[in-house]
Amino acid sequence: QVDVVESGGGLVQAGGSLRLSCAASERIYSSYTLAWFRQAPGKEREFVSAIRWDGGRSYYADAVKGRFTISRDNAKNTVYLQMNSLKPEDTAVYYCAADDSIKVVTTVHLYHIWGQGTQVTVSS
Repeated sequence: QVDVVESGGGLVQAGGSLRLSCAASERIYSSYTLAWFRQAPGKEREFVSAIRWDGGRSYYADAVKGRFTISRDNAKNTVYLQMNSLKPEDTAVYYCAADDSIKVVTTVHLYHIWGQGTQVTVSS
């Protein structure tokens, strides 16, 4: 059983928008924090955004605040990452991850459930 599956990546010009989707299993969606991380070539994987299991709180990296929005669709067991005003430095593989800690965490190594990733490329 696949726990989380990402989709929605692609190629977009700077200033454009993309929406990423993370479809989760019922078990994961109902009680896990779901987060987005990204990894650019030659760089470490970094936190982008997270949303608590009940949708009560969301968190963003400083680099994406005001441009990205994370949301949950309970009818589809899916978390979205709406990315606006994209910049070339947003180019990376974006990963969906899940964590069952009570407190929302933003550290890569604390997440143990990962999707396969989806490529986002922003051209200048």
